[in-house]
Amino acid sequence: MSNWIPICKIDDVPVLGARVVRRDHGHDIAIFRNADNEVFALLDKCPHKGGPLSQGIVHGKRVACPLHNWNIEMDKGCAVAPDEGCVQKFAIKLEGDQVFLDKAEIAS
Repeated sequence: MSNWIPICKIDDVPVLGARVVRRDHGHDIAIFRNADNEVFALLDKCPHKGGPLSQGIVHGKRVACPLHNWNIEMDKGCAVAPDEGCVQKFAIKLEGDQVFLDKAEIAS
């Protein structure tokens, strides 16, 4: 049995944008796509003041929080210095045009 569950097609996530995956419990997950068609998954909550990262600006492998412009490295989930703090990141993979998240991580 696979630990990966399909979330969406890559084209469902705008280039330099995000799509939100709703969870029954806890905070939502933001799925990001950069200009190189890389995908990343982070908790949709900035470590600073809880801003919705899914509404931020994606640039390179970072997203800028829309509230206070903190830059978060999408591949690590951590704020760029001098800011400090990290947000939960989720295992994600792309097979063909299908985006998958790790089932165990979504449930936690």
